[in-house]
Amino acid sequence: MSEQRTMNLRLHVWRQKGPDGPGKMEIYNAKNISQDMSFLEMLDQVNEELILAGQEPIAFDHDCREGICGTCSQVINGVPHGGMEKTTVCQLHMRTFKDGDAIYIEPWRARAFPLVKDLIVDRSALDRIIQAGGFISCHTGGVPDGNVILIPKAKADYAMDAAECIGCGACVAACPNGSAMLFTSAKVAQLAAVPQGKVEAATRVCAITETMKKEGFGNCSNHYECQTACPKGISVKFIAKLNREYQKALID
Repeated sequence: MSEQRTMNLRLHVWRQKGPDGPGKMEIYNAKNISQDMSFLEMLDQVNEELILAGQEPIAFDHDCREGICGTCSQVINGVPHGGMEKTTVCQLHMRTFKDGDAIYIEPWRARAFPLVKDLIVDRSALDRIIQAGGFISCHTGGVPDGNVILIPKAKADYAMDAAECIGCGACVAACPNGSAMLFTSAKVAQLAAVPQGKVEAATRVCAITETMKKEGFGNCSNHYECQTACPKGISVKFIAKLNREYQKALID
Protein backbone atom coordinates (compact mmCIF):
# COMPACT_ATOMS: atom_id res chain seq x y z
CA MET A 1 0.00 0.00 0.00
CA SER A 2 1.43 3.38 -0.98
CA GLU A 3 1.98 6.04 1.69
CA GLN A 4 -0.77 8.60 2.03
CA ARG A 5 0.40 11.91 0.55
CA THR A 6 -2.51 14.18 1.51
CA MET A 7 -4.30 14.94 4.74
CA ASN A 8 -7.27 16.77 6.16
CA LEU A 9 -6.72 19.12 9.09
CA ARG A 10 -8.83 21.20 11.46
CA LEU A 11 -7.37 24.68 11.91
CA HIS A 12 -8.16 26.87 14.91
CA VAL A 13 -7.02 30.32 13.75
CA TRP A 14 -6.98 33.61 15.65
CA ARG A 15 -9.04 36.18 13.72
CA GLN A 16 -9.05 39.86 14.62
CA LYS A 17 -9.89 42.67 12.19
CA GLY A 18 -7.73 45.28 13.91
CA PRO A 19 -5.82 46.20 17.05
CA ASP A 20 -8.85 47.71 18.78
CA GLY A 21 -11.43 45.14 17.76
CA PRO A 22 -12.37 41.89 19.49
CA GLY A 23 -10.68 38.68 18.42
CA LYS A 24 -11.52 35.01 18.60
CA MET A 25 -10.53 31.59 17.38
CA GLU A 26 -12.31 30.47 14.23
CA ILE A 27 -12.30 26.94 12.84
CA TYR A 28 -11.42 26.05 9.24
CA ASN A 29 -11.17 22.67 7.57
CA ALA A 30 -8.02 22.33 5.49
CA LYS A 31 -8.70 19.56 2.98
CA ASN A 32 -6.39 17.58 0.68
CA ILE A 33 -3.23 19.15 2.07
CA SER A 34 -0.07 17.71 0.56
CA GLN A 35 2.53 16.46 3.00
CA ASP A 36 5.15 18.17 0.84
CA MET A 37 3.68 21.65 1.40
CA SER A 38 5.20 24.15 3.75
CA PHE A 39 2.98 25.52 6.50
CA LEU A 40 2.58 28.81 4.64
CA GLU A 41 1.66 27.00 1.43
CA MET A 42 -1.04 25.22 3.38
CA LEU A 43 -2.37 28.59 4.54
CA ASP A 44 -2.23 29.83 0.95
CA GLN A 45 -4.46 26.95 -0.13
CA VAL A 46 -6.90 27.62 2.71
CA ASN A 47 -7.01 31.32 1.76
CA GLU A 48 -7.70 30.50 -1.89
CA GLU A 49 -10.71 28.45 -0.80
CA LEU A 50 -11.90 31.24 1.50
CA ILE A 51 -11.66 33.80 -1.31
CA LEU A 52 -13.59 31.54 -3.69
CA ALA A 53 -16.26 31.21 -1.01
CA GLY A 54 -16.45 35.00 -0.68
CA GLN A 55 -14.88 35.07 2.77
CA GLU A 56 -12.07 37.17 4.22
CA PRO A 57 -8.69 35.41 3.87
CA ILE A 58 -6.44 34.87 6.88
CA ALA A 59 -3.91 37.71 7.16
CA PHE A 60 -0.36 36.58 7.91
CA ASP A 61 3.14 37.92 7.31
CA HIS A 62 5.61 36.38 4.86
CA ASP A 63 8.37 37.43 2.50
CA CYS A 64 11.37 35.29 1.53
CA ARG A 65 9.92 31.92 2.59
CA GLU A 66 13.50 30.69 2.95
CA GLY A 67 14.05 31.16 6.69
CA ILE A 68 15.92 34.45 6.21
CA CYS A 69 13.56 37.40 6.61
CA GLY A 70 11.96 36.39 9.93
CA THR A 71 8.51 37.77 9.08
CA CYS A 72 6.51 34.50 9.23
CA SER A 73 5.79 35.00 12.93
CA GLN A 74 3.15 32.57 14.16
CA VAL A 75 2.58 30.57 17.32
CA ILE A 76 1.59 27.05 16.28
CA ASN A 77 0.14 24.74 18.91
CA GLY A 78 1.44 27.05 21.61
CA VAL A 79 5.04 27.22 20.34
CA PRO A 80 6.63 30.02 18.25
CA HIS A 81 7.40 28.79 14.72
CA GLY A 82 5.86 25.40 15.52
CA GLY A 83 8.51 23.94 17.80
CA MET A 84 10.85 22.24 15.33
CA GLU A 85 14.49 22.94 16.19
CA LYS A 86 15.99 25.87 14.22
CA THR A 87 12.98 26.13 11.92
CA THR A 88 10.85 29.09 10.88
CA VAL A 89 7.17 28.72 9.95
CA CYS A 90 8.00 28.89 6.24
CA GLN A 91 10.40 25.96 6.68
CA LEU A 92 7.91 23.90 8.68
CA HIS A 93 6.50 21.16 6.42
CA MET A 94 3.12 19.51 6.67
CA ARG A 95 4.69 16.06 6.85
CA THR A 96 5.33 16.82 10.52
CA PHE A 97 1.56 16.69 11.09
CA LYS A 98 -0.87 13.78 10.80
CA ASP A 99 -4.18 13.38 9.04
CA GLY A 100 -6.98 14.67 11.26
CA ASP A 101 -4.74 16.81 13.46
CA ALA A 102 -6.13 19.93 15.11
CA ILE A 103 -3.71 22.85 14.71
CA TYR A 104 -3.95 26.04 16.75
CA ILE A 105 -2.49 29.16 15.07
CA GLU A 106 -2.02 32.46 16.89
CA PRO A 107 0.04 35.66 16.52
CA TRP A 108 3.00 36.62 18.72
CA ARG A 109 1.72 37.63 22.16
CA ALA A 110 3.74 40.50 23.67
CA ARG A 111 2.98 44.04 24.81
CA ALA A 112 5.76 45.40 22.60
CA PHE A 113 4.24 43.67 19.53
CA PRO A 114 0.78 45.24 19.06
CA LEU A 115 -1.53 43.22 16.86
CA VAL A 116 -2.27 44.58 13.38
CA LYS A 117 -4.67 41.97 12.00
CA ASP A 118 -5.24 38.23 12.49
CA LEU A 119 -1.74 36.69 12.67
CA ILE A 120 0.16 39.92 11.92
CA VAL A 121 1.82 41.95 14.67
CA ASP A 122 3.86 45.15 14.53
CA ARG A 123 7.47 44.18 15.26
CA SER A 124 8.92 47.62 14.50
CA ALA A 125 10.09 47.90 18.12
CA LEU A 126 12.95 45.62 17.12
CA ASP A 127 13.84 48.02 14.29
CA ARG A 128 13.98 50.90 16.73
CA ILE A 129 16.39 48.95 18.93
CA ILE A 130 18.69 48.55 15.92
CA GLN A 131 18.32 52.24 15.03
CA ALA A 132 19.43 53.16 18.56
CA GLY A 133 22.88 51.65 18.09
CA GLY A 134 23.04 48.40 16.15
CA PHE A 135 25.63 49.76 13.73
CA ILE A 136 29.10 51.32 13.50
CA SER A 137 29.67 54.85 12.25
CA CYS A 138 33.40 54.93 11.65
CA HIS A 139 34.53 56.94 8.61
CA THR A 140 37.29 55.27 6.63
CA GLY A 141 37.15 57.12 3.31
CA GLY A 142 37.00 54.55 0.54
CA VAL A 143 35.82 51.03 1.22
CA PRO A 144 38.89 49.13 2.49
CA ASP A 145 39.79 45.60 1.57
CA GLY A 146 37.96 43.25 3.89
CA ASN A 147 41.24 41.73 5.02
CA VAL A 148 42.89 44.99 6.10
CA ILE A 149 41.69 44.70 9.70
CA LEU A 150 42.76 41.31 10.93
CA ILE A 151 40.33 39.56 13.26
CA PRO A 152 41.17 36.28 15.06
CA LYS A 153 39.00 33.43 13.79
CA ALA A 154 37.55 32.69 17.21
CA LYS A 155 36.26 36.27 17.51
CA ALA A 156 35.00 36.28 13.93
CA ASP A 157 33.11 33.03 14.54
CA TYR A 158 31.64 34.45 17.76
CA ALA A 159 30.47 37.59 15.96
CA MET A 160 28.99 35.59 13.09
CA ASP A 161 27.10 33.34 15.53
CA ALA A 162 25.46 36.45 17.00
CA ALA A 163 24.85 37.97 13.57
CA GLU A 164 22.72 34.97 12.55
CA CYS A 165 19.77 36.57 14.38
CA ILE A 166 17.03 37.40 11.83
CA GLY A 167 14.96 39.54 14.18
CA CYS A 168 11.83 37.42 13.94
CA GLY A 169 10.76 38.00 17.55
CA ALA A 170 10.28 34.35 18.47
CA CYS A 171 12.42 34.92 21.56
CA VAL A 172 9.98 37.60 22.72
CA ALA A 173 6.94 35.43 22.01
CA ALA A 174 8.44 32.47 23.86
CA CYS A 175 9.54 34.43 26.92
CA PRO A 176 6.98 34.50 29.76
CA ASN A 177 8.12 38.08 30.42
CA GLY A 178 8.02 39.22 26.79
CA SER A 179 11.73 40.03 26.97
CA ALA A 180 13.85 40.98 23.96
CA MET A 181 17.15 40.31 25.69
CA LEU A 182 18.23 37.55 23.30
CA PHE A 183 17.63 39.72 20.23
CA THR A 184 19.24 42.79 21.82
CA SER A 185 22.23 40.88 23.13
CA ALA A 186 22.89 39.35 19.71
CA LYS A 187 23.00 42.83 18.16
CA VAL A 188 25.38 44.05 20.87
CA ALA A 189 27.61 40.97 20.88
CA GLN A 190 28.20 40.81 17.12
CA LEU A 191 29.78 44.28 17.20
CA ALA A 192 31.42 44.07 20.63
CA ALA A 193 33.55 41.14 19.47
CA VAL A 194 35.25 42.88 16.53
CA PRO A 195 37.61 45.90 16.38
CA GLN A 196 35.21 48.00 14.29
CA GLY A 197 32.70 47.96 17.12
CA LYS A 198 35.01 48.89 19.98
CA VAL A 199 34.98 52.69 19.51
CA GLU A 200 31.26 53.08 20.17
CA ALA A 201 30.87 50.04 22.45
CA ALA A 202 29.87 51.95 25.60
CA THR A 203 27.40 54.34 23.95
CA ARG A 204 25.95 51.51 21.85
CA VAL A 205 25.14 49.11 24.68
CA CYS A 206 23.58 51.88 26.78
CA ALA A 207 21.48 53.28 23.92
CA ILE A 208 20.31 49.92 22.68
CA THR A 209 19.46 48.64 26.18
CA GLU A 210 17.59 51.79 27.19
CA THR A 211 15.58 51.68 23.95
CA MET A 212 14.66 48.06 24.65
CA LYS A 213 13.30 49.09 28.04
CA LYS A 214 11.33 52.04 26.64
CA GLU A 215 9.69 49.85 24.00
CA GLY A 216 7.88 47.87 26.69
CA PHE A 217 9.77 44.57 26.60
CA GLY A 218 9.96 42.63 29.86
CA ASN A 219 13.00 41.69 31.92
CA CYS A 220 15.05 38.52 31.43
CA SER A 221 14.63 35.97 34.24
CA ASN A 222 16.68 33.15 32.66
CA HIS A 223 13.90 30.81 31.53
CA TYR A 224 15.95 29.95 28.38
CA GLU A 225 12.73 29.64 26.36
CA CYS A 226 14.17 32.25 23.98
CA GLN A 227 17.10 30.04 23.01
CA THR A 228 14.82 27.04 22.51
CA ALA A 229 12.42 28.95 20.23
CA CYS A 230 15.08 30.77 18.19
CA PRO A 231 15.06 29.47 14.58
CA LYS A 232 18.76 30.29 14.26
CA GLY A 233 19.88 28.81 17.56
CA ILE A 234 21.12 32.09 19.08
CA SER A 235 22.71 31.24 22.43
CA VAL A 236 21.89 32.84 25.77
CA LYS A 237 25.63 33.31 26.22
CA PHE A 238 25.14 36.59 24.35
CA ILE A 239 22.85 37.83 27.13
CA ALA A 240 25.76 37.38 29.53
CA LYS A 241 27.92 39.34 27.08
CA LEU A 242 25.40 42.20 26.96
CA ASN A 243 25.27 42.34 30.76
CA ARG A 244 29.07 42.50 30.96
CA GLU A 245 29.24 45.22 28.30
CA TYR A 246 26.51 47.22 30.04
CA GLN A 247 28.18 47.03 33.44
CA LYS A 248 31.53 47.98 31.91
CA ALA A 249 29.94 50.98 30.18
CA LEU A 250 28.43 52.21 33.45
CA ILE A 251 31.79 51.93 35.24
CA ASP A 252 33.66 53.73 32.47
